[in-house]
Amino acid sequence: MTDAPADRRPFWPRRSPAFLRARRAVRGVVGESLDDGPRTYQRRAPGVVVGLSGGADSLALTAACVAEAMAAGECGEDPHGCAVVHAVVVDHGLQEGSAAVAEKAAATARGLGATAEIIRVDVPGGGDGAGEGPEAAARTVRHAALHGAALRLGRPLLLAHTLDDQAETVLLGLARGAGPAALSGMAPDRTWDDGVRVLRPFLFSGGPLRRADTEAVCEELGVAPWHDPHNSDDRYARVRARRAALPMLEELLGPGIAANLARTADLVRTDAAALDGWADDALGDALIDAAAPAAPGTANGLDAGTVAKLPDAVRTRALKKWAEANGASALTTAHIAALDKLVVDHRGRGPVALPSAETPDQPGCRLEAHRKGGTLAVSRGSPDPAANPQ
Repeated sequence: MTDAPADRRPFWPRRSPAFLRARRAVRGVVGESLDDGPRTYQRRAPGVVVGLSGGADSLALTAACVAEAMAAGECGEDPHGCAVVHAVVVDHGLQEGSAAVAEKAAATARGLGATAEIIRVDVPGGGDGAGEGPEAAARTVRHAALHGAALRLGRPLLLAHTLDDQAETVLLGLARGAGPAALSGMAPDRTWDDGVRVLRPFLFSGGPLRRADTEAVCEELGVAPWHDPHNSDDRYARVRARRAALPMLEELLGPGIAANLARTADLVRTDAAALDGWADDALGDALIDAAAPAAPGTANGLDAGTVAKLPDAVRTRALKKWAEANGASALTTAHIAALDKLVVDHRGRGPVALPSAETPDQPGCRLEAHRKGGTLAVSRGSPDPAANPQ
């Protein structure tokens, strides 16, 4: 690719090594989004959606995408900006002046050449508590808004997580005693069931970027990133991991801890994907009358004998998938362990209550997994707030 088409001047200095690294990270993603191949449901229009907070990471990602679109000759002299790169700013309204922060982020994106919009959302609970609760609630709402924008535009969604973010995610998962799903960290490339593809180009294994790299990009481009005050608030576990735990580990165990944690996520993710695929196949073999619809008030049964022969890691995955397919939600390790006992040690055990999401036609519906002979089944009953595993 050339540096930029003649009809639009580069906004970056001739010498900008950090920005070049960011451009290389997004080059394949942007190029693929602009190709002339057939459009699918997942990608109805050329271009990308970028989640923009106004921080250094997302500004670097936005700028790199615009530069690569310019190099591909896709921007021209459009007075409304480079329409193939669309930045979406989510205003949670949790901090004083958040609207001004959002407006500045959108204006900066437009100044770089992208188009931009602001989506204002409400965070359940107001986000005023301590700990991870408000952070998790805001993250859920933010991701839903970004996901919705990508679905509406028919474009992939790009997020600016760096190697440092991945390392923090894995460290927090280790601290919670989490399983492989959490230790896999954030997937660099994932397509959701509704067709939305979510990519994190700065995590690609060919050359993941660090937080210091994105800060250097902003310095090279002369843009001032927003510094979220929550990122220096030690009430949040992620902030403590970033400011205290990881630096301490580097000091005590030597350099490279963050990179090693991110590499661990890559290795675990590969193994977890293989086990999930095995569990999918095993579940298909164990379903009873899988092709026939389940009777009212019941779900398709599961052959307990077939499931019992599976290795532990595959068996528990298959049971979780089966329960979720039959309406269970927010399953914990305790729920899965209780289901597993119905398979491998069922004598004298009663039904296992499973949590389920409320639906308009079945508000607060109670789910119970039970075993009769060699068959595991789920029954739906009246609402019961005490849905706890045995």
